[in-house]
Amino acid sequence: MANSRKLVFRRAAQIGLLCVAIFAFLGAGDENARFNDLGHRMMCVCGCNQILLECNHVGCNYSDHMREELIAAINHGDNDDLVLQAFIQKYGTTVLAAPTSKGFNRVAWTMPYAVLVLGLGVVTMIVRAWGRKAVALREAAGPTDPAMEPFRDQAQRETEL
Repeated sequence: MANSRKLVFRRAAQIGLLCVAIFAFLGAGDENARFNDLGHRMMCVCGCNQILLECNHVGCNYSDHMREELIAAINHGDNDDLVLQAFIQKYGTTVLAAPTSKGFNRVAWTMPYAVLVLGLGVVTMIVRAWGRKAVALREAAGPTDPAMEPFRDQAQRETEL
C-alpha cells in the first residue's frame, strides 16, 4: 500500500516536472521563426502595400532598414509585443498587416460578419415579401380558365415532394 503511494507520488512528480520543462522551453524558439512570424505580421511602409518580408521593390530602402531593425530587436531579446509596439510608434499603425483585436479595432474584425448577417436578414425579408405578394396576386386573380385545370393538376402532382 505504501509502495503504491510512492509510485503514484513519483509518477505525479515526473509529470509535473515534464510540464514545467515544456512550459519553460516553450518560449525558447528559433530566432528565424520569430523573424518570419513578425516579418509577416508587418507591412512595408514604402507604399507597395506588401508584407515586409515579401516586398519585392528593387533597392527598397524601407524594407531593408525595417528588416535590420527587426533583427536587432529580436537579437536584443525584446518580446513580440514590444517589437510590434516599437514599430507602431516609429511608423504608425499602418505597419501592421492586420488590425489588433483590442479597442476600436475590433470593429474591423466584427463588421464583415455583422454586415453578412444583416444582408442575409434583408434578403430573407425580401423573399418572404415576394412570396406573400405572389399568393395575394393569385388569390386576387379570381377564377381561371377551366381548360388549364388538367395542366395545373399535372404540375401539382409532379412537383409534390
